[in-house]
Amino acid sequence: MKILFVTATRIGDVVITTGVLDFLARRHPEARFTIACGRPAAALLEPFPRLERLIVIDKKPLSRHWLDLWASCVTTHWQLVVDLRASALAWFLWADRRIVRGRREHARHGVAELAELFGVEPPPAPVLWNTAEQGRQAAALISSGTVLGIGPTANWRGKEWPAENFAALIERLTGNGGALAGARVALFGAAAEREAAEPVLRAVPEHRRIDLIGKVDLPTAAACLRRCALYIGNDSGLMHMAAAVGTPTLGLFGPGNETRYGPWGPRAAVVRTPLTPQQLMGHAGFDHRTTGSLMGSLTVDAVAAAATALYERTRDRAA
Repeated sequence: MKILFVTATRIGDVVITTGVLDFLARRHPEARFTIACGRPAAALLEPFPRLERLIVIDKKPLSRHWLDLWASCVTTHWQLVVDLRASALAWFLWADRRIVRGRREHARHGVAELAELFGVEPPPAPVLWNTAEQGRQAAALISSGTVLGIGPTANWRGKEWPAENFAALIERLTGNGGALAGARVALFGAAAEREAAEPVLRAVPEHRRIDLIGKVDLPTAAACLRRCALYIGNDSGLMHMAAAVGTPTLGLFGPGNETRYGPWGPRAAVVRTPLTPQQLMGHAGFDHRTTGSLMGSLTVDAVAAAATALYERTRDRAA
């Protein structure tokens, strides 16, 4: 059985779709999968155990990337084509069955929306994979002890909690009397985000700092996240990755929609600014291209309280 699974480009969006990908793999144990996705998240899907082919979609003018994808797939007889990009591709391929995502809803979480598309209840939770070698690399980087994972960056400046707040939070949680007193701190992010993360890196004493920013691929980062006792980060792909591997995850929200894009699962929680997205972005003259952080009204006290509550609720995960 051959299944074509067309998924998203951004890391967080791809993670949200992995629950139904895993569901299909379990429902059709004999199937081999061709997965098409955007380049930013492609590495996440390389360790998928049933992968036959990974097609990276690079956007081209006049939507020529869809023509290229069609050309790569048109000669195959697919038993199932899943298109989560709401394109017309599925209708121009030789397929016995098609599942095509329609217009997205914003009133409920993407995981729940996809579950309904596939007729699955309860919604299958996102899941990530890594190779044995990636697991060994993670074990070498985070060998033992309690580790606090921190994601101080995001794909948009407006969603980034101020660096000085992260520094104060880390001191609050890992200092004397903190919920994770004495814990080491693993900092996650892409290489291009190092400059933005530098103030947080400098705030963590070197003997307790695990600097992973731009130093590991995505599946290895997922394996490292799995070894953390708690993860705190902005609304980002890393936040979704942490929740997907089962690490207690606190997502920080302001301009984002936590109802739709919050971290998924019983070990996940969110804390948001007292100001709503409309209050943050709905005023005259707002320009998302030039705005600074919109997260300033979220206090260190509020995040520390939410993080401590989540950690206490899930502390069986502590190493």
